[in-house]
Amino acid sequence: HKENIQFIFSTAIDGKIKAWLYDLLGSRVDYDAPGHCCTTMAYSADGSRLFSCGTSKDGESYLVEWNESEGAIKRTYSGFRKHSLGVVQFDSTRNHFLAAGDEFQIKFWDMDNINLLTMVDAEGGLPASPRLRFNKEGSLLAVTTNDNGIKILANSDGMRLLRAFEAARVPPEPIITKSSGVNSMVAVSAVGGPLTAGVAVDRVSPTMSMVGLNGVDGNRSVDVKPRLDDPADKNKIWKLTEITDPVQCRTIRLLDNLPPSKASRLIYTNSGVALLALGTNAVHKLWKWQRNDRNPTGKATANFPPQLWQPASGILMTNDISDTNPEEAVPCIALSKNDSYVMSASGGKVSLFNMMTFKVMTTFMPPPPTATFLAFHPQDNNIIAIGMEDSTIQIYNVRVDEVKSKLKGHQKRITGLAFSSTLNVLVSSGADAQVCVWSTDGWEKRKAKYIQPQPQPGRSTDTRVQFHNDQVRLLVVHESQLAIYDAAKLERIRQWLPHDSLSAPISNATYSCDSQLVYASFNDGAVGVFDGEGLRPHCRLAPSVYTSPAVSSVYPLVIAAHPLEPNQFALGLSDGGVQVLEPLETEGRWGTGPSSENVTANGIISVQATSSQGVEQASR
Repeated sequence: HKENIQFIFSTAIDGKIKAWLYDLLGSRVDYDAPGHCCTTMAYSADGSRLFSCGTSKDGESYLVEWNESEGAIKRTYSGFRKHSLGVVQFDSTRNHFLAAGDEFQIKFWDMDNINLLTMVDAEGGLPASPRLRFNKEGSLLAVTTNDNGIKILANSDGMRLLRAFEAARVPPEPIITKSSGVNSMVAVSAVGGPLTAGVAVDRVSPTMSMVGLNGVDGNRSVDVKPRLDDPADKNKIWKLTEITDPVQCRTIRLLDNLPPSKASRLIYTNSGVALLALGTNAVHKLWKWQRNDRNPTGKATANFPPQLWQPASGILMTNDISDTNPEEAVPCIALSKNDSYVMSASGGKVSLFNMMTFKVMTTFMPPPPTATFLAFHPQDNNIIAIGMEDSTIQIYNVRVDEVKSKLKGHQKRITGLAFSSTLNVLVSSGADAQVCVWSTDGWEKRKAKYIQPQPQPGRSTDTRVQFHNDQVRLLVVHESQLAIYDAAKLERIRQWLPHDSLSAPISNATYSCDSQLVYASFNDGAVGVFDGEGLRPHCRLAPSVYTSPAVSSVYPLVIAAHPLEPNQFALGLSDGGVQVLEPLETEGRWGTGPSSENVTANGIISVQATSSQGVEQASR
């Protein structure tokens, strides 16, 4: 009803939009929906703006604003899956926001901006294209679920409404919420049907960010659940062992007579007898430990120096750099399970090297786009997942030189890939701080989640992923956090944020070989050793452990864990050095305190070296 004229809009599955008056004389206006899709239409709350949303037979989804007077599209909103799995539904609220159900999530837009504002998965359980509806005030959003239920999302105003409703119940049962700060919307499980008078709201799920809906600008969906703490831990005093001197542990800097270059990638061989580094100059360095009387196993150790190994030909294992500057490229490296081949790239083609001869076996994937992350399929070394600069993931068969699938779901370059043979999935992470789960059966996307708590416009940082030994739990590493997820549900189990003596941004992190520890390096040069289950910090190694106190600018770019020794790790440093570290043999593990604990107010045990020969030790 506009300007005293009463009319009806109708839509059809052939993509036709018609406007009818109440005169039985047929339609007066005919529009074609974009993509001739099955569509729905709705006005903004004040009736001044007209929108439609729908999905074509080919799975292309469109959300548009119309210019009514001209019957033309005024604005087309972006952010939908390339091929939607169902007909996308939408709604609008407060003359300001649009919401649509797509990719098992709810996506939000500001009406005046075509770019996606944010998205949430409502803690999972949503169908591919959930139906949704705002209440009149826009403070509550009802969403359908896979099990024929309804979830209610609420912003801060909605929570006050729910609390007022709850207070009116007899007997009163308070709603329990977990605060994640101001400007959030939380998922509420409503039992018994729609949210109407007399319906009990049994619980409130942990909060999920929908900051845009409370007037705060945002451009990404994020996971900001509060950290899940073990109640039993709250009464414990967690003591962090501080190691500040090289004599308090075993450490060795690997000898190197090649031109210095930042060690941007670092990996142990699967046999544990060698360490491979890829420098920013596109040159690989391989150190091998020798089997002898002092080292009968021949395994990597901080007790004895290895040899920088080269084949008799003297050639260097150097990546193709084409016309790129390798110092500016994103290097990537992966090792075959039998240690025979290494796959690597530094801004040019991907090279496959023979580890014995250093010779290039083949090259593939010439840029653009460039490869930014590589991973071998766990069951077939001929299948490689290649993350690309253009945000795609290519599933490549080396044997037949063919791209089998091309996966799209990220907005920025790929920075991490990890396979799970238990779940039959590939998990990817990107510089967009998003984690995606893909089925390895058909390579379709199952789930996606943004993990960065406070997106910074114009800034992109690496997000890394690594599976726990159980192949279900997933370590997610970002400069702002360490987190452990249940990869099957893509739900966060634990989270640790930098603070106190480990407060700098995280540069890299990895599980120990038994997944009982997490090693993390920081941009201020510190290294933290964490419990692999609860992400409790056990130990902090100061930069003075591996470098001169006079050199303050050196820090670890990358950290690698030994594949057989859970308490050994290696650092690739910004000055080009590679350092191997282990705890003292008398202690056997990281975090063992001294005989007389000097515990500070922050719960730090300061370990002091009593002489240049060693430190006073005892079990904590």
